[in-house]
Amino acid sequence: MAESTDCVVIGAGVIGLAVARALALAGREVVVLEAAGAIGTVMSARNSEVIHAGIYYEKDSLKARLCVKGRDMLYAYCAERGIAHRRCGKLLVATEATEVAALEALRVRAAANGVDDLEWLDADAARTLEPALKARAALHSPSTGIVDSHAYMLSLQGDAESRGAVVALNSPLKSGRAANGRMTVEVGGAEPTTLACRALVNSTGIRAQQLAAALEGVPAPTIPPLYLIKGNYFSLGGKAPFRHLVYPVPGAAGLGIHLTLDMAGQARFGPDVEPVAEANHDVDAGRAPSFYEAVRRYWPGLADGSLHPDYAGVRPRTRPPGEPADFIIQGPREHGVEGLVNLYGIESPGLTSSLAIAEEVADLLS
Repeated sequence: MAESTDCVVIGAGVIGLAVARALALAGREVVVLEAAGAIGTVMSARNSEVIHAGIYYEKDSLKARLCVKGRDMLYAYCAERGIAHRRCGKLLVATEATEVAALEALRVRAAANGVDDLEWLDADAARTLEPALKARAALHSPSTGIVDSHAYMLSLQGDAESRGAVVALNSPLKSGRAANGRMTVEVGGAEPTTLACRALVNSTGIRAQQLAAALEGVPAPTIPPLYLIKGNYFSLGGKAPFRHLVYPVPGAAGLGIHLTLDMAGQARFGPDVEPVAEANHDVDAGRAPSFYEAVRRYWPGLADGSLHPDYAGVRPRTRPPGEPADFIIQGPREHGVEGLVNLYGIESPGLTSSLAIAEEVADLLS
């Protein structure tokens, strides 16, 4: 006999925890199933912890809308709960005259997305803010910041559990099926069980397509392709001479190797763009020369031997590198399975957008 609950959320990363919180706050009974032995161990543990302003994304895309909305929600949430964060700002830099037009185009795109606080800086003004910086021009984004993502996830978990949600670790989903307006999932682990529910949210990041395919009743043509993109990071030995995050003008396949700071002030550079067939988190020290070359375009003073392999993250995309890809929040209207929401391609700015994504999912299931 299957146990029964109202809502099951698969995946206890930042998105799954935010969704569980939103559903629990709405009065729903929620169980979160997480295959690992701790929350947030995959994508959520391997990102730059940046709170994005919403500059880059195509007008009217989910990324544009949910990033701007989620950014404001996240700052308010962190301030209310005392979660470590800092609105440090970012400089988006054109290092060559040929990049200035692209910088202006980004300002126009940002304004279309509702990001209206960007400040245009000429070379002198940029160097006044950051003397070590090489720039022909820059955009100053005061709404960009950083956050302690683990503290944030712990807070989301606490909020959900205080409203009755249960987070079950070491509980991998094996299979599932939909019939007669309900879903039944087979859960593995030390104590395998069968769990029936009225609503199920697939928030498994790089495994979302695999999980959807394991749910009997989900039409295969509704499952988008998966492209895994590995992003490697190198850390800086010693203190960085920057107070702001520094981003180059983005390239065709990504935002470029940028400088971010953590809450302790440690600088790291990345991510690069490395298409992979399977997820792995090893950082090849042999990639360092390309990092030195990229970083020295905006920080010529970077010393030899100061970059060290740090960590890597793998993000899921539904389009190949170089092609714009949006979030996919897929409900019954798209796949025909009542009570099921599949989340595909939730890469950056997923952390920033998490509270807004959660609100969107809760609305779909209301």
